[in-house]
Amino acid sequence: MKYITKVAMASLKGTIMIEKIIAICILCVTFSFADDGIKLPHLTMPDNNLTFEMIEGYQDYKIVATHFRTDKNELRYILANEIGYNALKEKAKVMPEGSKIVKIGWSVKKMPSFPVALEADKIQRVEYMIKDSKKFDANGDHWGYARFVKNKGEFKSWDKGVKGCISCHSGVKESDYLFTKMQATFE
Repeated sequence: MKYITKVAMASLKGTIMIEKIIAICILCVTFSFADDGIKLPHLTMPDNNLTFEMIEGYQDYKIVATHFRTDKNELRYILANEIGYNALKEKAKVMPEGSKIVKIGWSVKKMPSFPVALEADKIQRVEYMIKDSKKFDANGDHWGYARFVKNKGEFKSWDKGVKGCISCHSGVKESDYLFTKMQATFE
């Protein structure tokens, strides 16, 4: 088995309301994937034909940031392939072709061993963006978007298509349509 352990910092206080972030705790998430042939589901986005398999190996990508969506009560790990990671590390204004940015959304639960802390519980969604100006030039952003949501224990392609992704990401055009920047560590 391959184990990739990543540590994210989060702050919590008393009732664990995100709005009252003060005390620091460490959230530790271990991704465990067997080498026994388990593959990503064969799913395709309906309007751009991006597949879940196009990010095969994303478990080995590097974490570039963590986010917490208060509206979804969801902890999100943002990962990048080597091309995307290096560009984010160098603070590139425009991401290079072949960059892949993957977002994994987890529900959260109280940590049994440390009750004032939250930890990742179950994967709710896996989303990704891939920079390919030849395939995805119609919107002028050069990104292809894919969203796979877990429903009743199974991943499903997002049936509403990518228009919502494009609309939302158009708000961050000045940063090459990315909300995420390399998260600073130990500055």
